[in-house]
Amino acid sequence: MTGIISPSMPVIVTKDLMSGKMVYSTFNEGGGKVLWFGAFGSETLERLRWMRDVLGPVMKRVVEKAGGISVWNILAQGIQMGDECHNRHAASTNIFLKSIIEPLFSIDLSRDTALQVYRFIAGNSHFFLNMTMTGCKLAMDAARDIEDSTIVTAMSRNGTDFGIRVSGLGDNWFVSPSPLLLDALYNPGYGPDDGAPDIGDSAIIETMGLGGFAIAAAPAMASFAGGGFQEAVGITKQMGLITITKNSKFGVPALDFEGTPMGIDIRKVVETEILPSIDSAVIHKATGAGQIGAGIVKAPYECFAQALMAFGKKYDLAA
Repeated sequence: MTGIISPSMPVIVTKDLMSGKMVYSTFNEGGGKVLWFGAFGSETLERLRWMRDVLGPVMKRVVEKAGGISVWNILAQGIQMGDECHNRHAASTNIFLKSIIEPLFSIDLSRDTALQVYRFIAGNSHFFLNMTMTGCKLAMDAARDIEDSTIVTAMSRNGTDFGIRVSGLGDNWFVSPSPLLLDALYNPGYGPDDGAPDIGDSAIIETMGLGGFAIAAAPAMASFAGGGFQEAVGITKQMGLITITKNSKFGVPALDFEGTPMGIDIRKVVETEILPSIDSAVIHKATGAGQIGAGIVKAPYECFAQALMAFGKKYDLAA
């Protein structure tokens, strides 16, 4: 693919204004047959070329004109407007789009180019997802390498393995096989036998206490919880049993604006056997078919048990 697509694809750069640290992500391509879901047909490549040649350069100018975009402020509003900020980003994306409309149409662009960019973002309700990932990555990196800490700072999966990192255990990954999504809604013509094991970097969102931990904020996501809205509320409350605090930045309306549960503690996961709930996409196990559904997956217990054993050895807790 290197000969077809330039390696200089545009990226989103997000900066922690306190530490100065920066992280990056690609722009969100949307759903269906897209590269980040394993597709690589002509439609996919054409979209990527447009993102490289048009979207990236335009967004650079727009964000500079806007003076930067606050990821946390948009997510805080999105939570109160029905997003859980992983599988549902409709509100957050619309807030982002509203914040860039004036600079988009005030910089020196042809009307056609400005409308192309507007329509691409407006037609992709997950556009803000990748910015959420960068913000969550920065937040969890700020919690890394704290002596004696049992807080999870990363969860990730690659379609084969699922791994976690823990603050007090450095750069070590604790890995077990990636699980299948058991609670999922599939696109017409597909079912559980078509899905690959869970995949992607986006579980950093749940690590930070959004997504599956905030599903009570998203009534539209209730069907993914295997029942009605009360089941979704129950999941958020249950996640509070394996975390150490609540994030007052993200108040959940259905819980009287109680903050989302945050700070997964490996000790609580192992003790309660309550597993982190992750909102995820289902990818077809055959190359090139892309996304075929979405649902909820549970992080594997073995990762947390391994991490706790390693923590005990490092800090000589057996003594």
